[in-house]
Amino acid sequence: MHEISAPALLQLPTSGNLTDLIATRAVNEPARILFNRASGAGWEAVSATQFESEVRAIAKGLISAGVQPGDRVSIMSRTSFIWSLLDFSIWFAGAAVVPIYETSSAEQVDWILNDSGAVALFVESSEHLALANSVKPATLKNLWCIDSGDVAIVKNLGASVSDAAVAAARATLQLDSLATLIYTSGTTGKPKGCELTHANFFAEVQNVTEATADLFFRPDASTLLFIPLAHVFGRMIGVGSAYSGLTLAHCSDAVKDLPRDLASFKPRFLLTVPRVFEKVYNGAEARAEAGGKGDIFRKAAAVAVEYSEGISTGKISLGVKVKHAIFDKLVYSKIRAGLGGNVTHAISGGAPLGARLGHFYRGIGVTVLEGYGLTETTAGATLNTTRDIRVGSVGRPIPGTAIRIAEDGEVLIKGPIVFRGYWKNPEATKETFTEDGWFKSGDLGRLDDDGFLYIVGRKKEIIVTAAGKNVAPAVLEDRLRAHPLVSQCVVVGDAKPFIGALITIDQDALAVWASAQGKSGATLETLRTDPALVLAVQGAVDEANKAVSKAEAIRKFSILPVDLTIESGHLTPKMSIKRSVVVQDFAAEIEAIYSGE
Repeated sequence: MHEISAPALLQLPTSGNLTDLIATRAVNEPARILFNRASGAGWEAVSATQFESEVRAIAKGLISAGVQPGDRVSIMSRTSFIWSLLDFSIWFAGAAVVPIYETSSAEQVDWILNDSGAVALFVESSEHLALANSVKPATLKNLWCIDSGDVAIVKNLGASVSDAAVAAARATLQLDSLATLIYTSGTTGKPKGCELTHANFFAEVQNVTEATADLFFRPDASTLLFIPLAHVFGRMIGVGSAYSGLTLAHCSDAVKDLPRDLASFKPRFLLTVPRVFEKVYNGAEARAEAGGKGDIFRKAAAVAVEYSEGISTGKISLGVKVKHAIFDKLVYSKIRAGLGGNVTHAISGGAPLGARLGHFYRGIGVTVLEGYGLTETTAGATLNTTRDIRVGSVGRPIPGTAIRIAEDGEVLIKGPIVFRGYWKNPEATKETFTEDGWFKSGDLGRLDDDGFLYIVGRKKEIIVTAAGKNVAPAVLEDRLRAHPLVSQCVVVGDAKPFIGALITIDQDALAVWASAQGKSGATLETLRTDPALVLAVQGAVDEANKAVSKAEAIRKFSILPVDLTIESGHLTPKMSIKRSVVVQDFAAEIEAIYSGE
């Protein structure tokens, strides 16, 4: 099979915009609990009418501050209730939202603010404030800090602004109006602004939520959002929760607070990236090993996988059922309790989970629905659903979307979820579409006979970490190669927990360096582990890391004993790196980078 499409479950509205989701809900279901706001160690319920009132107040403040319909307003903050509040407030003022990762470097913030022409920026902390002030472009008229109480100040600014003014600003937004500019990594290193419209989000959330209605529309539907709202996946869930009316809570610090928040909020389903599932599994195994029960855990894991595989084939033996029931009491129930106790499903995207982990989680009673998409497709283009799942795949096209496999294996996508283009970059926009209008994903895949998509490789060089972070290697590699000691550099980290690098040393520069260190005549083989050389290369890495966020930074590297050359087969005649060959030939070195993480 080379092409498949699915009819839309719902047609797009003929008019309106995303603000209607909140405004209509506040009128029709004013008491509906849309959010639980973190309050100390607990949660404070926020009704539809309360949320709409706060959104309207902030929108008035933005209008008073000079924000005009069509302007861009940026948010640089961790995931939080305030983020969601600002998101809708900016739309209520008729403007578009430009998210910035809270880990972004000064160089990245500078580029996004200048390229987008943002007129205002909300930052979370004093550190963010200092960073923003260091790069503040002339177009940025207002800079507000959430931790300093500036959201309340913005509300006060709008005290004299009328409801009619907000209504007029809202009315300027149409379905084809820009809703958000999400900057995504490009091979050139300069992030490109993906233009997503109100119609894009409607097409995505209507069909995703309706396709998984038993998750989004159940009476007690709730989820805890801890992935970044700067990521399109998080934004889609924010809009999807407003559309479906489920209760949404936020966790700002997943490393520190996620276990506590899961236990207290007890979500019905989760939305996350594979790295979280890997950590939960590895943590459970490590605790079992420490308690002398490692063998029991591994047997339980094997039974969970076997049980899930039996679900797929429709054949589960009595013996497996008995063992599964025993291990459910001993092992599985404890893992589910760690997720809050009520989670039965999770939607996963951003990187591949792997069939074994997929079967493990379904076997313990937490079915992971893998999906596939990009910023340019407003998040998911394909998705496994509760009623239609094939573990190991990324599902079928979401309703209203078509998937085609090109002759070279590239996944092509068409439908109303596909973005309209890159901000102020018509050349890049033209390059990313085929002549007949299909979006070129840059990923390689295959469709099985039933229309399930499997991602088998990456055509582009963009690295996607296990946490779903897109990383453009050229930014780091170009800067590293600028150091005199460095000959070549290959950034690695696809589906890995962090970014690493393979680095080769310039032989001529090494001879000079060795002489200066009183080590003349020493070979690369003996010097590549020399603390002084490692420290010198670390300095080059540190300098390169200044151009990227913490999540994109090189954490560990390996100095190779040989250089990468045309003769060795690692470079093309144009001196471009043959990444697949390098990764294959130096697999052991890459594995060493990630061992004992």
